[in-house]
Amino acid sequence: MNSMQRRIAAASVLVLTTSMAAACGNPEGGFGSGGGGETEVTLVEQPWEDLMVENQIAKQVLEDAGYSVNIKDLSVPLSAQALAKGDADAYLGNWWPSQKEVFGDSIDAGRIEVLTTLVTGVAYEPAVPKFVAEEYGVTSLADLEPNAEEFGGEILGIEPGTPGNNSVQKMIDEDAYGLGGWTLVESSTPAMLAEVQTRVDNGRPVVFLAWEPHWMNIEWDLVYLDDPEDAWPGAGEIRIAARDGFGDDHPNVARFLSQMRIDRETASEWVHQVSKEDVAPADVARQWISDNPDKVGNWLEGVETAEGEPAEAPA
Repeated sequence: MNSMQRRIAAASVLVLTTSMAAACGNPEGGFGSGGGGETEVTLVEQPWEDLMVENQIAKQVLEDAGYSVNIKDLSVPLSAQALAKGDADAYLGNWWPSQKEVFGDSIDAGRIEVLTTLVTGVAYEPAVPKFVAEEYGVTSLADLEPNAEEFGGEILGIEPGTPGNNSVQKMIDEDAYGLGGWTLVESSTPAMLAEVQTRVDNGRPVVFLAWEPHWMNIEWDLVYLDDPEDAWPGAGEIRIAARDGFGDDHPNVARFLSQMRIDRETASEWVHQVSKEDVAPADVARQWISDNPDKVGNWLEGVETAEGEPAEAPA
């Protein structure tokens, strides 16, 4: 066999070996393994304290494993658009089903995929302080209109365009529970919370868009209003959503995110630390990682660093 023949034979063996490896694929299924895949990841967020801490936890753990994590501050609609277009990679704040109006079409079309449920048992609906529920007998959305004068015919909301505000406005537009004459007062989340605090301090009735996890559930004793006519979409969980193809491009990052789990009480504590104790989200995240190496270790099970080594919880 001359030198040319030897080179052709060697090339044939290489091609055959590569083809066999590709045919075998990943025997475990799911996310790929072996090497870190692409190393730069972009997360999106709104200025929600629990989401900011969760993003910081992901950022610190992943950067310790050799990945680069960027965080973009976008509204909920723009976050959905960024994921659907592939301009961002993942979102740890997909409240469901309250964000169905914004994310539903892209998820159904396969442009956005859901990696996991991050937090279960969450709430996102109109609520009143307990003293209002007791004094005026308001425990249901059906109890609002008979007490319209006490509430000034107003439901306090947050930023314009958010799914919760849209759901309130839809109830008003459709005259659900006789709320057709009511007004949605839109503002920023901090402004709404400040107004609620003022009314609580003065013993004035107030109904507002509330959610859990959040420090409001620690500071105020709230009653989330029943919805006997199913006019409200609700919010049973917070999910992690990602752009289509994220798991192929970032197999180890996707595996890590898909294994994250947070309980509602912990998330509320984070919100309280950031909002009421003035602790930076990055510092809350760093301390929690330090205090919970076993949990972080579980999230990193089967995850490799950018260099292809087994990932471990930051020391």
